[in-house]
Amino acid sequence: MTVELDPTAPISAYNVNRSDGTPVGTADFVAVPGVHEERIFFHTEVCQDFGGRDLVRLLVSKALTDSIRDRATVVPLCPMFARHLQAHGDTFVASGGVFRRPTADDIGVITRATLGEA
Repeated sequence: MTVELDPTAPISAYNVNRSDGTPVGTADFVAVPGVHEERIFFHTEVCQDFGGRDLVRLLVSKALTDSIRDRATVVPLCPMFARHLQAHGDTFVASGGVFRRPTADDIGVITRATLGEA
């Protein structure tokens, strides 16, 4: 399995693919530029036939590692990201990561992006 970033705007994604290129999972986010980029993760989906929870762990791990490297603030609107950060947020922060709770404004950003208005 490989995880690759698709930086297409307005909705970017981390995609997990089998070695033959078959897509088996995705973690969608909107990048909000600013002094510090914010990445609002709002949808994660994996094919249960190919490892379910292990694929989620793989996607979340890659997305969070890249966010640390890129100095981007993570906004976990997606329940899978929220659960992971609730359980492991201290470790993420100790590794240099930054995250904040989602707000109503974040939902507006996602809505505009999905409608092609961002």
